[in-house]
Amino acid sequence: MISFQSYDFQNKRALVRVDFNVPLDKTTGLVSDDKRIRAALPTLRHILDNGGSVVLLSHFGRPKNGPEAIFSLAQICAKVSEVLGTEVLFADDCIGDKAFGLSEALKPGMVLLLENVRFYKEETAGDLAFAQKLAAHGDCYVNDAFGAAHRAHASTTQLASFFPNDKMAGLLMQAEIENAQKVMLQAQKPFTAIVGGAKVSDKVLIVENLLERADHILIGGGMAYTFFKAMGGQIGASLCENERLETCKEILHQAQAKGVQIHLPIDTVAADRFAADANTQIVDSDCIEDGWMGLDIGPKARTAFQEVLLQSKTILWNGPMGVFEMPAFENGTKEVAFAVANATKNGAFSLIGGGDSAAAVQQFELSSEVSYVSTGGGALLEYFEGKTLPGMAALDA
Repeated sequence: MISFQSYDFQNKRALVRVDFNVPLDKTTGLVSDDKRIRAALPTLRHILDNGGSVVLLSHFGRPKNGPEAIFSLAQICAKVSEVLGTEVLFADDCIGDKAFGLSEALKPGMVLLLENVRFYKEETAGDLAFAQKLAAHGDCYVNDAFGAAHRAHASTTQLASFFPNDKMAGLLMQAEIENAQKVMLQAQKPFTAIVGGAKVSDKVLIVENLLERADHILIGGGMAYTFFKAMGGQIGASLCENERLETCKEILHQAQAKGVQIHLPIDTVAADRFAADANTQIVDSDCIEDGWMGLDIGPKARTAFQEVLLQSKTILWNGPMGVFEMPAFENGTKEVAFAVANATKNGAFSLIGGGDSAAAVQQFELSSEVSYVSTGGGALLEYFEGKTLPGMAALDA
C-alpha cells in the first residue's frame, strides 16, 4: 500500500471516501454529533496543507428510492466547512455534469462535497461502471471511511482499482487498524473483553474469536439472559434468543476448556416494563420473576466487573451493560465506563468499539479518558470476528 504520509499531493485532486453519516437534530436539522467529521480532519488538512484539493465522497443514511431531501449531504455541508475552517463547495449529484465541472475546476486548497453516493443503487451493488464514473473526479484515491470498510460498495472497494499507483489509506483508517491490532495481535495480559448489547447472535462470532485471545470476557446487556436461560436460570420477560441456547452452552464449554473466564452479571436491575419510569427491583440474574425483565446489571455485578477491569492491561469494550439511554438503567454502563477509564489511567490500553459503547463514553464525558474510541461499529466488529474488510483489501490489491 502507498504511504499517505509520503505521497505528493501537490496540484492533485484527492478523491477521499469519508464516513460523514452523522446524526441530525430532529428539531433544528443541524448536525448533533460531528465526531465523524472531526475524525477525518487530520487527513483532509494534510492534503490541503500539502498543495492538494479534496473531493469528498460519502453515504448518508439508507435511501431506497433515489434522491430524497432527508438523505441529502447538503444538510451537513455547513458543518464540514466549519470543522475544516474553509469553504466547502457542494454538488447536488455525484456523477452529473455539474459535479464533474466543479471537480475539474478545483484549485489547490479547495474542497468539494459530492451528493450522497447511495442515491445510486449501483453504489451498494458495488458496480464497476459507477465506480469508474466516480474515479473521474480525482487524480488519487484516499479511503478514510473505516466505518464503511466492511461494505463491498463501489466507492469503498471498486473505486480503488482505477488508481493502481495512487490509492492509499487515510490517517483515520490507519489509526483504526493500528489500534485494533494492539488489541487483537499485541495485547498485553491480562486482556479483558467487555461484550454487551441485546443479542447473542450479533456477538457470537466476536466472542468465539476472543476465546482464542482474551483472559476474561465480561458479558452484559440483554444477551446475558440467553446465557442464564441456557444454564437453567429463570429470566422472566428478559430478552432471550431461544435458538441460541446451545450456542451459549458451547461458548461456556469452550471457555472452560481454553482457560478463559467468562463473567456474567451476578445480579440485575429488573423492571416490570420497558419504560424509564418502570418499577424496579434488584434480583439475582438467574431468578427473575415472570413479568419482570432485566434492563441493567446490578450493584454486585458492577463491583465484580470493576475488580476484573482494574487488574487488566488490555481492554476491548463493545456493547452496553443495559438500557443506558434511560437514567434508571444507566448505572451499569456508567460504572463500567469509569472502571475502564481508571484502568487506562493506571496504564491499561483501552479500545472502545464504536456504536453504543462510543455513545456511552461520550455521554459520561470519558472519551478523552480512554485510549481510543473507534468510529466504526460494524466494521470493527467484523475485524474482531477475523473477517477481511473489503475496503482495506482493495487498497492492498
